[in-house]
Amino acid sequence: MPLFRTRNVVATLAAAALTVGGLTLIPDARAATFERGPAPSRAGIEAARGPFATSQVTVARSAVSGFGGGDIVFPTDTSAGTFGAVAIAPGFTARRSSMAWIVPRLASQGFVVFNIDTLTTSDQPASRGRQLLAALDFLTERSSVRTRVDASRLAVMGHSMGGGGSLEAATSRNTLQAAIPLTPWDLNRNFGRSQVPTLIIGAERDAIAPVRQHSEPFFASLPDTLDSAYLELAGASHFAPNVPNTTIASTSIAWLKRFVDDDTRYDQFLCPGPARNAAISEFEINGC
Repeated sequence: MPLFRTRNVVATLAAAALTVGGLTLIPDARAATFERGPAPSRAGIEAARGPFATSQVTVARSAVSGFGGGDIVFPTDTSAGTFGAVAIAPGFTARRSSMAWIVPRLASQGFVVFNIDTLTTSDQPASRGRQLLAALDFLTERSSVRTRVDASRLAVMGHSMGGGGSLEAATSRNTLQAAIPLTPWDLNRNFGRSQVPTLIIGAERDAIAPVRQHSEPFFASLPDTLDSAYLELAGASHFAPNVPNTTIASTSIAWLKRFVDDDTRYDQFLCPGPARNAAISEFEINGC
């Protein structure tokens, strides 16, 4: 299995290398990993709020095309430079309020988070995937916070059909840095073309998107060479991602930090990852 990749680091170091007196000087690797915030700890990623103060702007449906508007929550600190970003899509029949709990938790850890509504509540996964990408394009090109976002470090996330949408988005745009489908539902079972590091979170007692028909086949279909992981929530239902959940939040934070920020300080939470416990019935990772 491959070691976790640091895709941005190599390119950044090569571009920034200086030649002085015949010697090639490489900048400190830590500076190239886009580290944001203090040294991580288990308590830190499990906390309800991270180290960054945040603010919010609402984007009206009428002001955009290709998706249904939403809320952008972002760190107010500009001293650390730009931040990576993640767009989040809700599930079938749901609106962005269903995922609102996780938005400040992610943003306060050093991400710009765009929690979107879809065009209709019945949009299917492929459509939700396109809408996630449209939201990221708006965020980086037209939004009032676009100067705070590093457009090369973007991710997608979603619940249920929004989770299927995040898989669809990652398959169609391989420049994304991470995808996190939450109890995902999709009739498409094959995501073998994906090149985006993907964390799938399923629920042991999901009766709407049973893991044997959805999360597990999705994970199995991902390329063996891809950094990917599958976490199963013990005793949880399909709607576990709609209420505050420390396991979902902390693992998602670690995944985004590791692959959007290329911050290897977060390897400790992912590789080899948590053992089975009262909250986790299964954890499997490809890339350690």
